[in-house]
Amino acid sequence: MNTARRQPEMLPRGTLILAGALVAFAFGSALIVRVAGIPPAASPAAMRAEANIQPVATRTLRFFDRADGAVVIQDVGSNTIASVIEPGEETGFIRGVMRGLARERRMHGVGNQPPFTLTAWRDGQLSLTDTATGRSIEMTAFGSSNRAAFAALLPKTVTTTASVAR
Repeated sequence: MNTARRQPEMLPRGTLILAGALVAFAFGSALIVRVAGIPPAASPAAMRAEANIQPVATRTLRFFDRADGAVVIQDVGSNTIASVIEPGEETGFIRGVMRGLARERRMHGVGNQPPFTLTAWRDGQLSLTDTATGRSIEMTAFGSSNRAAFAALLPKTVTTTASVAR
């Protein structure tokens, strides 16, 4: 007497075929791009270098956490305080960006001493570069209000000139 029952299929056959076709398409696409020698999309830094776009202004900054939760932004060039972000201020974007960059620095065994370079470019772009890891973040990609949070760390004449160039 056979008491074994047939188990229902966990996934329908059509779903498995579709998933297999999707994987084959992804591998095929990657292979075609490799074989055809199609270059990857250029980074904004590479595009600026190719177009010979010069910086309008740069500012070298260090970011420190204070015991009360404030973030102190120091201008390395003049050794002055550029800004202080008090706890609860509407500048969570700066805190978030710096938290991510600090995490990357910890992974590389780098402390908070090497500065960051904030650069306004002639084409209106704004970038923040970590001098320790080489990572560069394009602020324009995060929208105008988030970009403005970092642009406020540059001299006022630079931020108005850069925004007009856009």
